[in-house]
Amino acid sequence: MADGEAGEAAPAKVNLYLHVTGRRPDLYHELDSLVCFAGAADRLSAAPAETITLTVSGRFGKMLAAETSNLVLRAAERLAGFAPVPMGAAMRLEKNLPIAAGLGGGSADAAAALRLLSRLWRLPDYAAGHVAPSLGADVPVCLAGQTARMRGIGEKLTPVNLPPFGLVLVNPGHAVPTGLVFRAFHESGTGFSAPVALPALADAAELAAFLRGTANDLEAPARALCPPIDEVLRAIGATADCLLARMSGSGATCFGLYPDAAAAAAAARRLAREGWWCWPDDRTP
Repeated sequence: MADGEAGEAAPAKVNLYLHVTGRRPDLYHELDSLVCFAGAADRLSAAPAETITLTVSGRFGKMLAAETSNLVLRAAERLAGFAPVPMGAAMRLEKNLPIAAGLGGGSADAAAALRLLSRLWRLPDYAAGHVAPSLGADVPVCLAGQTARMRGIGEKLTPVNLPPFGLVLVNPGHAVPTGLVFRAFHESGTGFSAPVALPALADAAELAAFLRGTANDLEAPARALCPPIDEVLRAIGATADCLLARMSGSGATCFGLYPDAAAAAAAARRLAREGWWCWPDDRTP
């Protein structure tokens, strides 16, 4: 990083289960989801400046080049309202996570901006938490950055301790807009799910057994919109020691759950193929 720059990771958010439990009169969806964070991450850096600017690079940076105002800029502009004097920052986003992938990438980037700029501008602790819900349902949990149960419209967070497990993420190279998936969910006539009771879990096997009794309610509509998700799930499920294969968020990224990191790394090596984004690998921090 250049002199005066500070950096912040924006890790991928993974929905281990995702139940759509209702829809409010304002059309926001109520959810019940168990969320963890992977080592795969975008990187945001910022340095003091007279105005707020953003440049984007990285493997998936070109896909954001046409955006005039993304969530990072919106986060910075809203947070600046808490400063007693006009503030600026020259921000650089290294986009390593695929776009519209069910990993909360934009939300994670916005949360990273809130954390980073709060330090840079020396703002009170409450400022970032006040701004986060206005940016999207996933931003509060991404701001907290720890394993949590997420309910309501994303504002109700309960920290959760999970046992160690291995994780693989695979995206087939197809963007799946969240709005289209929710529309397909409603058009399917699928009813809303009930919240679940979250028990104490001793190890990865118990975690997988619990998750098999849950679902991602958006998986079926996403698979109908993006058939390559089926191939990804089959490939993950066929790897050695896989305890569970499931889609994250609104897709198209899927995850595999394994007993430990070594089993996950071995599976990732077998899953790597042309056109697929796969973590862990040597291209993604």
